[in-house]
Amino acid sequence: MTRKLTLLRHAKSAWPDGVPDLERPLGDRGRRDAPEVGRWLNENVPDLQLVVCSTALRARQTWDLASAELATQPEVRHHAKIYYGPLLEVVRDLPPEVTSAMLVGHNPDMEDLVELLTGIHTTFKTSTVAVVRTGLEWSDAGPNWAELITTATPRG
Repeated sequence: MTRKLTLLRHAKSAWPDGVPDLERPLGDRGRRDAPEVGRWLNENVPDLQLVVCSTALRARQTWDLASAELATQPEVRHHAKIYYGPLLEVVRDLPPEVTSAMLVGHNPDMEDLVELLTGIHTTFKTSTVAVVRTGLEWSDAGPNWAELITTATPRG
C-alpha cells in the first residue's frame, strides 16, 4: 500500500507586539497566499484523508483559508506536537488505514522532517508544500523512509 504525506508550512504571519508566539495571526500576505495553497492542494493532492494541524493560530488560519478551496474536506485534527514536536511521533501515530495525510506546521521542523524522511534537504519558505511517498507503514517512519515527490510554494 502506498502512503502519501504532505507537509505544509503555515503562510506568512504577523508579528504584533505583546502577542504570544502561539497566538500570532496571519499577516496580509499570508491571508492572500493560503487560498493559493488550497488551490494547489486541490489540483495536486485531491485525495487528502486526514490533516493534522498545529494548535498555533497562524497554522489554523492557514488551514482554514486553504481548505476552503478544496473540493472535498478531509478530517482535521489539531495537535500540540506539531508546534512543540517531535513531528516524527505525529507521523508514526497516523492511523494505519489512512493513505494520504498532511501536517500543517512550522519551520525548521518541516525542513528537518523532509530531510529525515527522504534524505533530501528542502527549503520551506512560508506556504511551502512538500509531498513524499512511501510503501511502508506510518509507524515505520524514520531515516530514508520515503521519496520526495514534489515541492511548491503557491503564492497569491
